[in-house]
Amino acid sequence: MRQKIWILLCLVSAIAIILVSLARHQSPVSFDNPPDVPLSQQPADPVPTLPKPSPLSMKLRRAPAVVPDRLMADLEALAFDRSTPDSRSQSREYIRSRLLAAGWTPQSQPFADGINLLAKKPGKNPESGSILLGAHYDTVPGSAGASDNGSGVAVLLEVARLLQDRQTERSLELAFFDLEEIGLHGSFAFASDPNLVADLRGAIVVDMVGFACYQAGCQDYPSQLPIQPPSDRGDFVAVIGDTEHLPLLEVFQMEIAANLPPVYTLPVPFKGLLIPDTLRSDHAPFWYHGIGAVLVTDTGNLRSPHYHQSSDTPLQIDRAFFIGSAQRIADAIVTLLESQGSLQTNSIQTPPN
Repeated sequence: MRQKIWILLCLVSAIAIILVSLARHQSPVSFDNPPDVPLSQQPADPVPTLPKPSPLSMKLRRAPAVVPDRLMADLEALAFDRSTPDSRSQSREYIRSRLLAAGWTPQSQPFADGINLLAKKPGKNPESGSILLGAHYDTVPGSAGASDNGSGVAVLLEVARLLQDRQTERSLELAFFDLEEIGLHGSFAFASDPNLVADLRGAIVVDMVGFACYQAGCQDYPSQLPIQPPSDRGDFVAVIGDTEHLPLLEVFQMEIAANLPPVYTLPVPFKGLLIPDTLRSDHAPFWYHGIGAVLVTDTGNLRSPHYHQSSDTPLQIDRAFFIGSAQRIADAIVTLLESQGSLQTNSIQTPPN
């Protein structure tokens, strides 16, 4: 029932977008065919007034360095069509074996037609709640899903290894979602379970972080973005979050390292209903339930010609970009795990000196 309501809201928002577009531009909005005018010549819509977060009580914490060979080994091991029940079961068994080898205790969350795989490492302070790191492990039929979303699964497995013995204030939860490709079913099942989200303070969802492009014009954007895009090259990591939990976005901007991919953060108001392209992954059900969440992505079809194609193989992965993206995610997760207090906008206080 909740999924039907969510779909209805998305349909209503789509109609609203068309009406607004007709009023402002006298032509319907197109997601797939952006203007041919160069980005530098396109007029930017006025930047909306967003709430400003209070100074963060977080300090950047570096995670251990990711191990590139392990990261690539996981991605390559999962590079096969993961759209059928048998192939998704094979994927789960691989993920389960890697988690067990890293000292975690994975649990299954069955739901209609699918199974999520979950694991948790308790923190030192139960009152601080937990941070979720999630990624879907299924693919569309006919695709090996290296970037979509073997890359996300590989990042989760590497974080599990890196933080196996690290004591943190908050608990770390890992969620490998099933059936994202046919309607976010796995993340809806997780976010709808009050027992699973009772202690959750925020979620980081990783969906496609393996592809980069560097030629001019290779990066597209949804036409409803209220701000000027940063570049027409796809050499950055996009982090998309709700305006009610801006600290989850800001943790990805706390320090820029020269050897890591740049980050473009997009704060989204109104749960994304005015920009439907921002609701296409497993962070959306968390927004729907009022839980802070961000999506970390290479932007998928807005950049990659291999999106949902048989060519989405490890050969198309940009190794340096993928490794750098994994390190950025690991650093952000460690920083959040070491923080305390609420992660809502305007609720973070600076600790006394």
